[in-house]
Formats: sequence, C-alpha cells, structure tokens
Amino acid sequence: MKKEAIQSSPAMSAASFGIMLVISLACLIPFVIIISASLTDNAAIIQNGYSILPSAFSTYAYTYLFRNPTDILQAYSVTIFITLVGTSLGLILITMAGYVLNRNDFRYRNHIAFFIYFTTLFSAGMIPTYMLVVMDLNLKDSLWAVILMPLLTPFNVLLMRNFMKSIPHEMIEAAKIDSAGDWKIFTRIVLPLSGPGIATIGLFLALQYWNDWYQSMLYLSDADKFPLQLYLYNILTAQQNLANSGEIVTTTNTMPTESIKMAMAVVATGPIILAYPFVQKYFVKGIMIGAVKG
Repeated sequence: MKKEAIQSSPAMSAASFGIMLVISLACLIPFVIIISASLTDNAAIIQNGYSILPSAFSTYAYTYLFRNPTDILQAYSVTIFITLVGTSLGLILITMAGYVLNRNDFRYRNHIAFFIYFTTLFSAGMIPTYMLVVMDLNLKDSLWAVILMPLLTPFNVLLMRNFMKSIPHEMIEAAKIDSAGDWKIFTRIVLPLSGPGIATIGLFLALQYWNDWYQSMLYLSDADKFPLQLYLYNILTAQQNLANSGEIVTTTNTMPTESIKMAMAVVATGPIILAYPFVQKYFVKGIMIGAVKG
C-alpha cells in the first residue's frame, strides 16, 4: 500500500502542476490581452476584437496619454506620496490596534472589537462624512482628506488582531517577567513576529490608496493635487465626451477609444503589479493565518 502511494505521487504532482499551470494562464492571459490591446490600433480593435498579439501595432494610445508628460508625472508623484504616507500611517495604527485588542489583560478588548465590527454593518453615509471632512475638519482640497479616510478600516484591524493571536502569549509573559515594558514588547517581540500580517495589511492599504479616485474626486479641486487614477479618469471622461459629440468628426476618427482604456489600465496598474511578487510569500501566509485564527 505504501509502495503504491509512493509510485502514484509523481503522477499526482504532475496533475497538480498541470492544474496550477492552467489556472495561472487563465489569470495571466487577461493581462496579456490588455497590454496587447493598448499597443493595437483602435480601428483594428473595433474590426477584429481583442487578441493576444497586436493585429495592427500602434503606440498612439500611449502618445495620447503622455502628450503632457509633466502632468502625468505630477499625478504619479501625488499617488506615490499618498500611497507611502497612508500605508505607513495605517500600518502603525493598525498594528497597535491589533496588539491592544489581542492583549489578555485588556479588559474591554472584546467590547471595542465589537464596536469596530459594528461599523462594517452600519455607516453614517456620504453626506455626513463629507460634512465632517469639509466643515468640521476643514480638509477640503487637502491630501490629508484622501489619506485619513481609508486609514483605519475595520477589516484590516480585525485581520491584524486575528493574526496576532498566532503569537504565543507565553512569550509576552516571559518578557514581562524580564521587566520589559509594553513598548519594548511591541517593538522587539510582536512586530518581528508579525511580518506576514504586516505585509498583507500593507498590500491591502497600498492597493486601496493606489486605486482610489472617488475620495479625490470628492475632496480635491486643485488639478496639481490630482492622483493618477483621478487624472486618468478625467482624461477618459473628456475623451469619451469628445467622441460622443457630433461637433468634431475628423478628430474622433484618429483618437483612440478602446486602446486608450487599455493603455490607462497598464499605466495605472503596472507599478503595483510589479511590487506584488516581493510580498507574495508573506501575503499568502498572512491571509491563511488571519483567516484560520478565530
């Protein structure tokens, strides 16, 4: 019986590898099609549809996007600033909150965790939130309005709390016996053991800040403060309005429509996709631990 199991394991490994290869290709092919469409002439896309390889190679979509390189670089710099500052501050606050909510000697940890969870079921809504940010906090046309709004999401706090349950409580008790304070325990013991969880939450925060355009549209009016997503959204909106109008016919024949959408997707998601492989191993481990622990 044991010998048959050993002989069948290479076949099972090959089958598993084949299944994972098919799943990987299924996930990879859409990105390849997006890149191919961004490098395809718009007329060819309308006539032939999307394809893995460009049927009529053209870089006009990228030329159209980067016709004002200073503006798009400014939007990139704003997005990078928002992502770095928001992710850093969010990780600091979320790790502290997760650590406190996981402390056995904190009497009201379950009550506070319930209040945090309760906010996922009910929220004040857009109008009270807008009034709070604009009228009370006076953050209209400030990047801090974009940074502070998604800073502490309940899901991330509860996920970090569940992850920190995997840290043995005996280690913290031993550090207390050795006269270590709370800050020393947090920085010397908890944070080094929370690498996968921090990487997971950091990726969530970075994706949230990088892809967000709605908060910027609500609270920002200065074009120099527009992040990349809002900048590209305004380009797409203006281009669609021009293409739908009947006033300019000769220009719409040469302006890219479908290809520019694909080029915008490449420009907007390219950097964050390139950064994902560096945190993938921590991301998978952190998600599994945070989901299993109750």
